[in-house]
Amino acid sequence: MNTVALAATDGMLHFELSLAYEVFAAAPEGVTVPWYDVTVCGPGAVRVGRFRLEPDHGLDRLPRARTVIVPGWADVDVEPPAELVDAVRAAHEAGARVASLCTGAFVLAAAGLLDGRRATTHWAHTRALAARHPEVDVDPDVLYVDDGSVLTSAGKAAAMDLCLHLVRLDHGSSVANTVARRLVVPPHRDGGQAQFVTTPVPAPDNHPLADLLPWVAERLDRPLTVEDMARQANMSSRNLGRHFRSVTGTTPLRWLLTQRIRRAQELLETTDDGVEAIAAATGMGTATTLRRHFGRTVGVPPDTYRRTFRSRSRLARTAAGGATGAPPAPPVPPVPQG
Repeated sequence: MNTVALAATDGMLHFELSLAYEVFAAAPEGVTVPWYDVTVCGPGAVRVGRFRLEPDHGLDRLPRARTVIVPGWADVDVEPPAELVDAVRAAHEAGARVASLCTGAFVLAAAGLLDGRRATTHWAHTRALAARHPEVDVDPDVLYVDDGSVLTSAGKAAAMDLCLHLVRLDHGSSVANTVARRLVVPPHRDGGQAQFVTTPVPAPDNHPLADLLPWVAERLDRPLTVEDMARQANMSSRNLGRHFRSVTGTTPLRWLLTQRIRRAQELLETTDDGVEAIAAATGMGTATTLRRHFGRTVGVPPDTYRRTFRSRSRLARTAAGGATGAPPAPPVPPVPQG
């Protein structure tokens, strides 16, 4: 069972804790893969923001989990409790994947899990994290960092991005997108995307690209150019680039390539189409081009990616009492960030 343990102690932020619980606690309608077994672990009744919470188990349960989530830490000037730090360290040593949301990175840093690693936290606290833990490579300009068994996210909405990233790693893009639709949030933002430190995150229908982005997403099978997008948006290519950087944190072509790769992942997971057909359906042109970009972005060739998630699907059916299948392929490496 893919167990997820949420760490809860006095001084945690309720938003990130609730967000993680919402993502992992219940499978969305139509998802048939075995879902996560979620437990809340704490030293006893705790106060999380304005709320009082009764955890399911003590912190000593963290090392039994496959994934440990450490929500935001309210006061970064206060050292996190030693029992929490020790439990998080023990969980990682036991083989758990440990992820922090927002200022939960201060707990991971106190446990020594970020030493020599690249990490992030809410942009307002990156300097404090770097000053207190100089052995950590703090990146203030990304939404989240995936360093394999240790993951960190920036603040608030970026915590959702990291949680969906974990679902995507475990179950594929199609399932992660289903979760995103249920939560009415964008299905994917790259971890390397900017944190919007000086520019507010726009409302879904209140930014200059609100009409353009869905238009492009419906035409991924076409050889779109920056000029095509600028013409559709009724602006110059230079102005389009400025708006893309402001809204998405990246360039028009990089954003477009990301959408093509994500669409290819969905088709590899959910159809039997060959690589040539998927290359055409995603605007890549040829199987060679798709393989080159897919391998560079995802870390494995399209065929390997398909075998991995087909194997996971067969394993899921077996766990649910269906037909047996072959053992799962090695896990797909995370999408490189930054």
